[in-house]
Amino acid sequence: MQKTEKCDRFPRDPILWEEGDFSSPTVRGEDVYLKPGGRVSHQWLTRCEEERALTTGLMDQIADLSNLTTALGQVVNNGGSAGIDRMNVTQLREWFNHNWHGLQASLLDGSYTPLGVRGVRIPKPKGGYRQLGIPTAKDRLVQQAISQVLSKRYEPIFSENSYGFRPRHNAHQALLKASGHVAEGYNYVVDLDLEKFFDKVNHDRLQWALGTRIGDKRISSLICKFLRSGIMQDGLISQRFQGTPQGSPLSPLMSNIVLDELDKELEVRGHRFVRYADDLIIMVRSDASAKRVMESITDFIENRMLLKVNRDKSRVCRPHELNFLGYTIHGGGKLGLSRESFGRFKEKLRRITRRNRGISLEQLIHGLNPVLRGWLNYFRLARMKQKLERLVSWLRRRIRCFKIKQCKRASGIYRFLHSRGVPKWRALLITTSGKGWYRLACSPPSHEAMNLSWFDEIGLFCLYNNYCLSFEETAVYGPVRTVV
Repeated sequence: MQKTEKCDRFPRDPILWEEGDFSSPTVRGEDVYLKPGGRVSHQWLTRCEEERALTTGLMDQIADLSNLTTALGQVVNNGGSAGIDRMNVTQLREWFNHNWHGLQASLLDGSYTPLGVRGVRIPKPKGGYRQLGIPTAKDRLVQQAISQVLSKRYEPIFSENSYGFRPRHNAHQALLKASGHVAEGYNYVVDLDLEKFFDKVNHDRLQWALGTRIGDKRISSLICKFLRSGIMQDGLISQRFQGTPQGSPLSPLMSNIVLDELDKELEVRGHRFVRYADDLIIMVRSDASAKRVMESITDFIENRMLLKVNRDKSRVCRPHELNFLGYTIHGGGKLGLSRESFGRFKEKLRRITRRNRGISLEQLIHGLNPVLRGWLNYFRLARMKQKLERLVSWLRRRIRCFKIKQCKRASGIYRFLHSRGVPKWRALLITTSGKGWYRLACSPPSHEAMNLSWFDEIGLFCLYNNYCLSFEETAVYGPVRTVV
């Protein structure tokens, strides 16, 4: 009988298991995985030993000057706030030029000790807050160096259905993959929400997952130090025993390593799914199947992965009821704009175009255009012509109102309208009107003075026209065009 070892706490390898027969799973033709009863085969243990043997000197690659220099450039380009030591990224470059020898030595001999992170809480759109942790600039440099080296080893084994925080993967690819599954007839969606995932990551399981492939104990020890470094919130430092707060260069990779176990489980079960960071949707053909999958996967996540599923937010729904990465999916796999995304965007435009902001029209347009352009670049895959047509009309009215209010007195409004070609008697009708600013912005003289050519003159980015152009190119060439 072949020798096996009992593995009660971590019974399934998230890295080496590929699709195959559960009773005899295979990887590259070798029987290397789990046996019935939760017993790990000798071949799997041997394969782990081989992986660890190849990575016993991985810290040398991390501490290499070229890798550290590349990490420095990335950290400086990313910018960001200073940590608890108040060193910013500009000062980091100067510090590195004088101290890189000492940094190398401390990494190689295992004496490097990270400082705590600065805790920042930002509100969520639907209430509550998201906990961020801002490491010091030096710690961000080291974490970036670790991430660059480990990513090369983990990227090839990550699931093709995972799109978050990965090079050459983005949200648009995840959305197109999900819409493709819906177009194939998978019209029921299991929408799983992991409750405060980044705050609930189990350190022991993460260390185990790293230990299956990384043989350099110095790396495991250093990552453990980063995970357990304290977080300063409101002037007090508290110890962390779980979680990896968002904000550090290492957190995205660690989250993918943890959730790759879930990806492999779903692949073995043969499910159609898409995951972007901790946003996961599973597409099935029937309501009964969706409820069954919901129950079994929730059990796997909570009892095997030791994470928490938010049962209030997780649900079984149809694709058109979905809000995945800001999109919804209509019949035939057509992507649309979710109601929540449209509402948040309109509210943001309402704040930007408030008529009592006390800025010039040029400043308003200068701040508004990047918001419009960035939003369209992300949501250009959605079918939303009618929504955009109404939105653009509403936005122009608010800008007309802003301009009329800026004229202040009746004489100023009269001079502006008349200078734009409005006859005197019609301009006088506006100045003698008792209507409010918003009503005046919709009057015929206002439309005549501030017509479409006027919006082109002031340089307003037109959402509707650029969307039509982008959508036509997307239909022919794919989602590759970025609006500039």
